[in-house]
Amino acid sequence: MRFNVVFGFHAVTAVLEKSATRIQELFVNDERMDTRLSDLLALAKSKGIAVKRLSHAELSKRCPDAQHQGVVALCQMAESLSEKDIPDLLASASNPALVLILDGVTDPHNLGACMRSADATGVDFIIVPKDKAVGITPVVSKVASGAAESVPLVQVVNLVRAMEILKEAGVWIFGAAGEATESIYQHRFEGACAIVLGREGEGMRRLTKAHCDHLFSIPMMGTVESLNVSVATGVALYEVRRQRLNLPASSRTT
Repeated sequence: MRFNVVFGFHAVTAVLEKSATRIQELFVNDERMDTRLSDLLALAKSKGIAVKRLSHAELSKRCPDAQHQGVVALCQMAESLSEKDIPDLLASASNPALVLILDGVTDPHNLGACMRSADATGVDFIIVPKDKAVGITPVVSKVASGAAESVPLVQVVNLVRAMEILKEAGVWIFGAAGEATESIYQHRFEGACAIVLGREGEGMRRLTKAHCDHLFSIPMMGTVESLNVSVATGVALYEVRRQRLNLPASSRTT
């Protein structure tokens, strides 16, 4: 059985609310007592989760990250998802479906921020490569602020094969590329679609880019050449959501 550490109020609360049975141990700082902690303790009690109080020093030994906020949980790892789960995820997705594909993001802070934007914009699930990319880590869970518990993360061996599965299901794939001749604002995202963004600094790999149905750029008005991948993810996903806000239900297709 594999375990990971989840820390911070938002992340631990999300685990308590959505999958409390995964929590093996829950620790809080015995020097802290405020409304926020009282609410978390009440939630833990309602879920039947015992709480151990530790000093700040003892808590930091279990979670070296200084941003643990006095709340640390040792959790059983969630069941991992792979290519074989994509059809079922699409079957239970919103109409029209919205998928986020991240091609090789390695910074846990970036993945966590991307997951937070994905949750905020109603993304059905995220696809990432299994190799040479970050998965769910304690830092990812903390930065995601609860989104790691609400947005499924699919780790695939072959990203191109996963993209083909999406295409066969009628999902159009749009990739962000700085050299694209059309901006994101010239594309329509009213049907089922996947938004692809590449790794920090390098963008999408050649094969990933070649298997996109369309490429788009994000207009840059200043002196910097590109946006951080997590910022670009938020821009792209909110443009999709903006276009869908007033979409009549009768015109929605998967």
